[in-house]
Amino acid sequence: MWSLSKIASSIHEWLSSTFNPTITQVIEMVIAGVSIIGLFAVLGLVLVLMERRVAAWIQIRLGPNRVGPLGLLQSMADTVKLLVKEGLTPNGADKFLFNLAPFIAMIVAMLLMAPIAFAKDFQLWDLNIGVLYVSAVSSIMVISILMAGWSSNNKYSLMGAMRSGAQIVSYELSAGLAILSIVVLTGSLQVSTIIQSQADGWWIFKGHIPAIVSFVIFMIAVTAETNRAPFDLAEAESELTAGFHTEYSGMKFALFFLSEYVNVFIVCAIGATIFLGGWMPFHIGHWESFNHIMDYIPSSIWFFGKTFMLIFLIMWFRWTFPRLRIDQLLNLEWKYLLPISMLNLLIMTAIAILGWHF
Repeated sequence: MWSLSKIASSIHEWLSSTFNPTITQVIEMVIAGVSIIGLFAVLGLVLVLMERRVAAWIQIRLGPNRVGPLGLLQSMADTVKLLVKEGLTPNGADKFLFNLAPFIAMIVAMLLMAPIAFAKDFQLWDLNIGVLYVSAVSSIMVISILMAGWSSNNKYSLMGAMRSGAQIVSYELSAGLAILSIVVLTGSLQVSTIIQSQADGWWIFKGHIPAIVSFVIFMIAVTAETNRAPFDLAEAESELTAGFHTEYSGMKFALFFLSEYVNVFIVCAIGATIFLGGWMPFHIGHWESFNHIMDYIPSSIWFFGKTFMLIFLIMWFRWTFPRLRIDQLLNLEWKYLLPISMLNLLIMTAIAILGWHF
């Protein structure tokens, strides 16, 4: 089956035959880093354009249609605008923390790319605690938001940052419990093991109703964690101007803007991996002929197809539901999602122990 692993293997073989093992490893790490940065740039361009197209489709209008054929170059025009825009630092701001915050946001996003399996045998780091690593590193994102809000010397920025901190810390619990319900079924925190356990069917189908409940809770929780509407209280334009990045401009604003879309991609990639099999094709039990046909579709197409389907779902949320108040947002988590998640985890544990899953 064709996959990105062939490209990686060819590069590794050529480097191994040309350089010694140490230099080969260094060059491969540099290539991986540059590839992730390039992926970030492409994701920023694609997802911004996708957001506008989805919004236009839902609102029955055209969307971008002036710059380039069918408006496809609109994102590039916006990028050029941000590149040439002057970056300002407010008077009274903590300059060091103010300038550091957007870089921490991007560094966290880059770290989260490590355990994601983009295709069969195509993964930067297949560590044995991959799911725990993602949960732990993603928690650092709130530090950059709090840092940006506090260092801006702006009451609206600080208020937006405090809202975001409360929101992210709260919804991390439900997202973690939703992921943990699938970890209970697989018995492993390793991403590759979780994917391989879905060779005969994705967990959203094999795990009965509790798996579907976990998936719904996960999608709601990660939408809140990434500060996306209807949970965008940290950036509520009608109340807080632009929230924690009110004072940012130029490329520093662009880094926050890009990190938001990259984080959406990452959480959807994790959701696709945990619940929908990641790069694993759609297989049905012992239907050998059907499964064989599914195997002809490249694994990278399966992964990106599932991920972008979930991204579309999150974008659909934004243009469908009105923004919640901060009290409604926290009530939804602490009074409804968290108790349901805990009960659902208990039911899933019983299913795993009794072997009632498919």
